[in-house]
Amino acid sequence: MTNHNHNHNHNHNHNHNHNHNHNHNHNHNHNHNHNYNYNYNYNYNVIQDPGAVPIKLWTRGVPLEDEARDQLRNIAKLPFIHRWIAVMPDVHLGKGATVGSVVPTIGAIIPAAVGVDIGCGMIAARTSLMASDLPDNLAGVRSAIERAVPHGRTVGPRDKGAWENAPTLSVEGWSQLVSDFEKICERHPRLKKTNNLNHLGTLGTGNHFIEICLDEEQRVWFMLHSGSRGVGNAIGTYFIELAKQEMRRWMINLPDQDLAYLPEGSQHYADYVFAVDWAQRYARMNREIMMRHVVEAMRKVIPKPFEAQAEAVNCHHNYVQMEHHFGKNVHVTRKGAVSARKGELGIIPGSMGAKSFIVRGLGNEDSFCSCSHGAGRVMSRTAAKKLISLDDHIKATAHVECRKDADVVDESPAAYKPIDAVMAAQDDLVEIVHTLRQVVCVKG
Repeated sequence: MTNHNHNHNHNHNHNHNHNHNHNHNHNHNHNHNHNYNYNYNYNYNVIQDPGAVPIKLWTRGVPLEDEARDQLRNIAKLPFIHRWIAVMPDVHLGKGATVGSVVPTIGAIIPAAVGVDIGCGMIAARTSLMASDLPDNLAGVRSAIERAVPHGRTVGPRDKGAWENAPTLSVEGWSQLVSDFEKICERHPRLKKTNNLNHLGTLGTGNHFIEICLDEEQRVWFMLHSGSRGVGNAIGTYFIELAKQEMRRWMINLPDQDLAYLPEGSQHYADYVFAVDWAQRYARMNREIMMRHVVEAMRKVIPKPFEAQAEAVNCHHNYVQMEHHFGKNVHVTRKGAVSARKGELGIIPGSMGAKSFIVRGLGNEDSFCSCSHGAGRVMSRTAAKKLISLDDHIKATAHVECRKDADVVDESPAAYKPIDAVMAAQDDLVEIVHTLRQVVCVKG
């Protein structure tokens, strides 16, 4: 009994501090905490606006920009959110919806909350190699990966980020996807002329990467980050526009045009559900094909024979799927968040030069069984290019074989939140299984 009281007091102080920081929410938070005090040790703060669902934020000790908070408040006003919105510690302003948000909906889907990199996510595989099996100079390892996997993008007749002639693995993979793709194109012919087969097994640009990492026992891991490439982007962009047209047609006023949604039963809703699921399958296969090509490339440059499936994880962090929460089947949209059901393995990468984590979910229902998908940006790409010098980037990545040129400073560690603080803020969502540090990083 005393322990119960102790926890209760602790919670009381926590609420008091939270209210103190957010005076404008004082009454709503106070009421909300009275209504929802069933979890005496919770780790989140709450924003509760009148006429909106609560927003639960796992952001202790990490920055949260005002623009991201405003964006979340707009989402919370939508009429079809199930229970509340959960916000991960890597939260930051996103296009359409906030990155690091978990949005459960009933009877509608918001295409911009899924975004245009549908099914973007991570794959990691532990190998039987040890650090001592890697060559002393890792430049050859990096160039072998760069030769094996198309990456980046060239605007012009020949795109170095696409296959000129798709290899066997991509052709075989596409044969499993093509019939459903044709069904989508019958209804929406505009999607036919997209980079589909010629992007399957390619990395892309921006924050997509392939890494060789070492864990706490100096074992070698291969890890990469990518999504549904050109075809997924086309599907996302197209359905976001259709949703906006629907809103205009029905004269539905939204707090933000990017929150345009497709209501269940409407013409485009079923098509989007089918297309988004297809793009997520494409993304998962894209990562698997790249991983197989990385393993093949490494077998050519590392003389010692090795296995590469000791522990393998393949998880999305930009996607929507049907799940069961609090007695209802709901669409859970994770934009920059990873599923963390009890016992489920996930990947939380840091930035170039920072640590990454293989985690196991704790199945915390308050977060709809989710965790962060990375460190989360603290600077926009434009700001990073102004504020981070090339020297800063070279110093921050001194221990990594990677690009050291001005075009990648927007991906330098200083552009991101400190990953240790992000992990501490979500210690009730996941437990750390392995801590990885990269020794080679290939950027798109």
